[in-house]
Amino acid sequence: MARQSIFKFGEDALTVQKVMGIVDGTLSTTISKKARLRIIACRKKVDVMAQGNKAIYGINTGFGPLCDTQITPKETNQLQVNLLITHAVGVGEPIANKIAKAMMVCKVHSLCKGYSGIRLKVIERIIYFIENHLIPIVPEQGSVGASGDLAPLSHLFLPLIGEGEFRIKKNILPAKKVLKKHDLLPIQLRAKEGLALINGTQFILAHTVIGLNKMKYLLDLSDVSGAMSVEGFQGSTAPYKKALHTIRPFKGTIKVANRMRGLLKNSQNVLSHQGCGRVQDPYSIRCIPQVHGASRNAYQHLNELTEIELNSVTDNPIIISKDEAISGGNFHGQPLAMALDYTSIAASELGNISDRRCYLLLEGKYGLPRLLTTSGGLNSGMMIPQYTTAALVTENKSLCFPPSADSIPTSMGQEDHVSMGSISGRKFNQILKNLEKILAIELMYAAQAMEFRRPNTFSNILEENLRIIREKVGKLEEDRLLKPDIDAMVKLVVNQELMVNV
Repeated sequence: MARQSIFKFGEDALTVQKVMGIVDGTLSTTISKKARLRIIACRKKVDVMAQGNKAIYGINTGFGPLCDTQITPKETNQLQVNLLITHAVGVGEPIANKIAKAMMVCKVHSLCKGYSGIRLKVIERIIYFIENHLIPIVPEQGSVGASGDLAPLSHLFLPLIGEGEFRIKKNILPAKKVLKKHDLLPIQLRAKEGLALINGTQFILAHTVIGLNKMKYLLDLSDVSGAMSVEGFQGSTAPYKKALHTIRPFKGTIKVANRMRGLLKNSQNVLSHQGCGRVQDPYSIRCIPQVHGASRNAYQHLNELTEIELNSVTDNPIIISKDEAISGGNFHGQPLAMALDYTSIAASELGNISDRRCYLLLEGKYGLPRLLTTSGGLNSGMMIPQYTTAALVTENKSLCFPPSADSIPTSMGQEDHVSMGSISGRKFNQILKNLEKILAIELMYAAQAMEFRRPNTFSNILEENLRIIREKVGKLEEDRLLKPDIDAMVKLVVNQELMVNV
């Protein structure tokens, strides 16, 4: 991929695609001149506050329920170090490198808005980590999604002070050792800096960004797999006509109907069964625009909220002037948590209807052999992969319980309502991983069904996808081990190798 223009932290608008570009190294970054001036000016305000007698949360006071305990100017620096060390209490497996890297990208942009009071050198060190692919180890569990993603962000930034660990390729190394190799000294944190680093929604946000980037492709691929199933089933294309959807004009529905018309355009197979006398198809064929479209609406809503959050300041307190720091709740994850739960249902439903189409293709109707094999009895054909889709669909349904509907008080009641959005973000990505597998199996089924419609031909895009599939998975003639076929199909989906643009 060609390298794009430079993204200016603190000035340009961050999007899901730009975060992914920075993460994969195709988009370079810098801190804009305006942002540098704001950062420096804000830091001077914090220095004044730290030397004053007025109690200001997190600058010269303790944290959480200790907010009424004032700290002397000499103790303010140690307070920030203690903050990172004591809050790094995550458990579980480390998050993926790309999620940890996305967290750093999101945090840098927020800090560069100039309301957090952190020194420029600290931000520049984080950017050094990003550019040199130095990825801190961040456990996946431990955030309740309010007062910031405290535990994961603490782990993310422990290496700044020489603590914690990095993942370098496949190795996990102590931060001190890696810093020494790069001729870097641990940073001595000053007033407010630890708090600025760990207060924020960047764990939730990074999971959302990674999920949205994946879901964008899976939405399009769901239309493709649906269209291939329609061709295999020789379903009616009437439910995708424009006139039907202009009188119920949901944006997602209109888009899917338009895509279905494009995916089936100039199909000889469609023409071959016109006037066949079939009145209606099952909903999994007939209602593709309505169901896929509703999932697109949810995706679009979450994407809009995510882009607001990407360009927001989410730590606490917010530095307004040398005399005023507002202690508020911009760190609360609820705006993303609720939408994540809604979009998780939307992703799950794409798998639900896909499984129904798999089942439909096995029933032996309208010219298709039962279980998609002409030699049933001795051969089970493609009976069993649908068991797998059924299992994955049920697993996704169980993952749809909304964590944002729950709240457990923390911090001795000071933090008495939390979002649990970190769990929403993790579950969103789990559902999407399962969806990739479900669609992979539907595509395998649909390709098999389409073979029984030869010598009819299909649209150019569906013919091309059938060719791509057949390069990896041959037509099933007699029973064989299907696990390698399924693995190959999943790989095609995960690597986004199938054509989806109409």
